[in-house]
Amino acid sequence: MSDPRELRIGIIGCDTSHAIEFTARLNDAGHPGHVAGARVVAAHPTVSPDMPWSQTRAAGFVEELKTRHGVEMVGSSEALLERCDAVLLCSLDGRAHPEQVAPVLRAGLPVFLDKPVAGSLTEAERIYELAAETGTPLFSCSALRWYPGIQSLVAADAGVVRGAVSYGPAPIEPTHPDLFFYGIHPTEALFTVLGTGCQSVQRTTTPHLSVVTGLWKDEKVGTLHALHRWPAEYKVIKFGDAAVVEQQDAGDYTPLLRQIIAFFGSGVAPVSEAETLEIYAFMAAADESKRRGGARVELNEVRGERWRI
Repeated sequence: MSDPRELRIGIIGCDTSHAIEFTARLNDAGHPGHVAGARVVAAHPTVSPDMPWSQTRAAGFVEELKTRHGVEMVGSSEALLERCDAVLLCSLDGRAHPEQVAPVLRAGLPVFLDKPVAGSLTEAERIYELAAETGTPLFSCSALRWYPGIQSLVAADAGVVRGAVSYGPAPIEPTHPDLFFYGIHPTEALFTVLGTGCQSVQRTTTPHLSVVTGLWKDEKVGTLHALHRWPAEYKVIKFGDAAVVEQQDAGDYTPLLRQIIAFFGSGVAPVSEAETLEIYAFMAAADESKRRGGARVELNEVRGERWRI
């Protein structure tokens, strides 16, 4: 029986392992990464027929949520919203997110929007605009931002920071921009270390690897090595005037989930909409640079007018 003081969480989309990982930590008090204060009570499963990642795994994830974690399956977002206080939108397909998140935002329930925010930068911007119009708390980020190894790297004293290199898997998913699907993880790790202020990018592309070099307004240089394979290793290296510091440890979903539950309680996102959309503008500009044969692309060229800096 659930604790009446716990937040009731609903999940939209059960075709990603994140739905399992989040639920296990919330619903199982014996889990080593248990996060107290909330429980997943219901889910609305979805499947994207043109994405094998979604098709082949969804049924197994749904069964695990039902039988192992006691999550009720419902047939619509409307039915889900009647049963919960906050929403984890975990659908694998970013293209579906604008339609799926709209009723949640209009209902005023706080929502964590799992990666990618949308299937294009334009749609991601529209989602944040709807959140602002409805006054509904919205939060999205990669779990890598909160990895202890990344947070330790941020805190490490290297003197004045001049740049960073981040690498990680970015398998190409044909239905999405090249970096949105998995490249979001090493990209967000790069921004976690360098902060906002990227003005332009250039991309070098091969079938196996893309290298995206970003120039920040304070002359920092951030370089993303997107490895077009799965699995692949993650790491960030920070360059400062006094030292070069490498990430030593990884992490898991627990620190992110703690941030999500705190966000559901406070309504204050730990990552601003401006920073999240800058990360997606970086990735969109990288695709535009690829289309232009590696030319430099200003982030403002791909942003909507409201979001230009």
